[in-house]
Amino acid sequence: MANSIDGLSDDDIRNLLLAARTIAIIGASADPARPSFRVAQALAGNGYTVVPVNPGIAGQTIPIRPLAGADVVATLAECRYRVDMVDIFRNSAAAGGVVDDAISLKAQLGIKTVWMQLGVINEAAAVRARDAGLCVVMDRCPVIEIARLGLEKQIAQRSLSPRARGPATAQRQPTEQ
Repeated sequence: MANSIDGLSDDDIRNLLLAARTIAIIGASADPARPSFRVAQALAGNGYTVVPVNPGIAGQTIPIRPLAGADVVATLAECRYRVDMVDIFRNSAAAGGVVDDAISLKAQLGIKTVWMQLGVINEAAAVRARDAGLCVVMDRCPVIEIARLGLEKQIAQRSLSPRARGPATAQRQPTEQ
């Protein structure tokens, strides 16, 4: 993607998507009509472990296929498993607080990437995240990027390999509390 706002190349995006196994979706929804629900379902269908985060529906189980469901946590800090990527479905102004949470939990949860969804751009938050050693993606959707880059087969093969950590969260190592 030439001239992207985040400055990342197709190879950068490809590497991020192939390296990630667990994705926390901030602003997840239980409503199948919402983009965050559809993205969570598509990511789970591609073999990622999905951790829905939304204080308004915490404690509920979102029926994400092919999984039986994913339990919603209220905050990123309540995630019991390591998280490779934080996918932000919040407006640009609210993304700053989510990025700050990701920075503060980077070591505890193993966070490597902050991904701001289509239309979500927060340059100040991106600078803070990069300064903290996180990779930052802005104004993109991982599901669109997977399709655009033709990664479905590679991700599926990775998910079937013995080293794969998802999609079942039971296979994940809990973080130290």
